[in-house]
Order: sequence, then structure tokens, then C-alpha cells
Amino acid sequence: MADIQVITQDFVNVHITKSDSEDAPPIERRFKKEITVSDFKEKLELVTGGSAASMQLKLYDKKNNYKCDIDNNSALLGSYPIDDGMMIHVVDKFAMTKEFGTTESVEKFELSESEYEKKSDTVRAFLLKNKLGKYNEEEMKRIREQQEKELEEEAKLAASVLLGARCEVRVPGQPPRRAAVRYNGPLEGSKGLFIGVQYDEPLGKNDGEVKGKRYFTCPPKYGGFVRPACVTVGDFPEEPTGLEDDEI
Repeated sequence: MADIQVITQDFVNVHITKSDSEDAPPIERRFKKEITVSDFKEKLELVTGGSAASMQLKLYDKKNNYKCDIDNNSALLGSYPIDDGMMIHVVDKFAMTKEFGTTESVEKFELSESEYEKKSDTVRAFLLKNKLGKYNEEEMKRIREQQEKELEEEAKLAASVLLGARCEVRVPGQPPRRAAVRYNGPLEGSKGLFIGVQYDEPLGKNDGEVKGKRYFTCPPKYGGFVRPACVTVGDFPEEPTGLEDDEI
């Protein structure tokens, strides 16, 4: 009889905090050490409401001493000196406004500003002590400058994408798709600029309408909105469907 091998997963329990949710307590979660940092950030999206693309992760030990930045997306989470009980502080460059936790069904207990300032176990106290987030003037200035630079680059890319142009859309993790440009501009409730496209095949997510607002019209599942950096304008003729020979 062959030996049965039991494979065990190596997990780690960590506390998650977020710089723009000062009055929220740390959230404890369990993660596999064998996942990549990129996958880890995507899981943190569900915890923090932030965007994996704009996350900066800082690791602290059990005594709140800074250890290192978790900044290599292709590395495994377990390759960093991470252990149970440590804290991972999430800095979102774009300070998304989604709440850190769901509190709709929880009765609110509010402290006065003076009472809150006296507490030493809050995220604000942690940020202030370690000069993180908005309490680090140099870091905030650097982030603002980086945001401005990224917005300028995005605007330049968007300006080169003309309505009606043929294009190829390349979104990370997805195969390239050919499309026609149908919209160029902002989306209500979202930051930055977006390119609305009508795909040649039903590989999209909508019909040109997002959150009840219509930006263009196309058949269902043929529409999509992507960042300008994902769009390459050029001579991209429609790909044959293979049905032409059957048509009369």
C-alpha cells in the first residue's frame, strides 16, 4: 500500500490597518504564505476597499516596529519576515473613499474629538507615533507629486485616443481584444480618465452604461471601460468570425 502524503498549507495570521481609516480597529485575517504579493494585494481589496494597483504595504512586528516594505509583486508573501500577530499597514496612494469595514448594521458609538485623542490603541495613535499616512509630510508630498505626474501621463495618453479609432485592448491577466473607441473621458464616481470601447466580440461587461449612466450604446457584453494605458490605437481590422463563408 502506497504511503499517503499529507500536504499542509503554511498560513499566517496578521492584523490589517489602512491609513485613511483612522477610527477603524485593525482587522485580523489569515493568508497563505505561498501566494504572491500580487495575489495578496487582490485579497486585501476585499478587506480594505482599496485598489491593488495603488497599494503600498508596510510590515510591522508585534511591538509596532517597522520591518520592511512588501513591494515585490512577483515574490511570495512568505519570502518576507512575516509571522503571526504582525501588522500590515496598507497605504493607498489614491485614498479611495470606500469604508474600511462594514458598519451599516452596527450601532454607532461616538467619542468626542478630545476623548478620541486620549486613546492610545487607535489607528490614529499608531499613525501619529510612526509618522505614517497624512502624519508624514514628506511622504504625503511625494504621493501628491506622484499622483499629479500619473494624472498628467494619463491625460496625454487619453488625448491620443480619438473617437471612432480602431484599437487593441490589453488588460493585465486577459488576452488582447480588438475594439473601436466609443468614449473618452471621466466616469461618474471614479477617479481619472477612461476609454469606452465596443469590442468586436461579446467579451465586454456592459452595453456602454455604468451604474445607471449611459456613455455610449452598443449590444450587451460588447462594451467596456479601460484605462488609457491599456489601449493601443492603430490599424487593427476586425477579426474574421469564421461565419462569412456561410452567409449568402
